[in-house]
Amino acid sequence: MIKFIKNFRKDEDGAVTVDWVVLTAAVVALAAVAYNQVRTGASDLADSVESALTGVTVTTPNFN
Repeated sequence: MIKFIKNFRKDEDGAVTVDWVVLTAAVVALAAVAYNQVRTGASDLADSVESALTGVTVTTPNFN
């Protein structure tokens, strides 16, 4: 039993899995924050463009 505990304590196979899980969770969290910032900025930009184009009249030239 003592030998099993010593071997279990030295075994690092599970540590790599935990590292990858933590790293992946951090990347997903950063992507969510970045997406939220881009979404807000894009929405504000779209509102500004809509306001600028609301009163504009577009005419096409007559080449006849």
